[in-house]
Amino acid sequence: MKILVLSDSHGTMRYMEEAVMTEAPDLVVHLGDRVRDAEELSREFQFQPMLRVPGNCDYPMPGEEETLLRSLGGVTVMMTHGHRYGVKAGLLRAELAAREAGAAVLLFGHTHAPYCSEHDGLWMLNPGSAARGDYGIVLVDNGNLKCYNVHIGGI
Repeated sequence: MKILVLSDSHGTMRYMEEAVMTEAPDLVVHLGDRVRDAEELSREFQFQPMLRVPGNCDYPMPGEEETLLRSLGGVTVMMTHGHRYGVKAGLLRAELAAREAGAAVLLFGHTHAPYCSEHDGLWMLNPGSAARGDYGIVLVDNGNLKCYNVHIGGI
């Protein structure tokens, strides 16, 4: 399973569109700060499965979860924008929440800084800012994980 991870698009569509066309993912995850962009991307790529969470610049819809926990490709993935976990000050709160939830992967945004690291069995990935041409990839194959960041353009 190939998961394309986007965040912080802030109204910029072209790099997200390019990432979807280039990567041909099984799933797209948008981690907020302009979830309307995710809605537009979903309309453009109608058959592309997509998950999303709102960010601090979004207005969550009633009942919309700010943190999602899903089994994807046989592993548990925690998805959040990150502002509720204070990721600009450090990753400890988000990491502890992911570990408590039994996640193998923590996906977060908010800082606009690409980040990818594995520590004691937990992958943590921040795709950076889609508005700058940053995105992340999570590969899941029979429970084996690999994550990495990609930059395709912009500033």
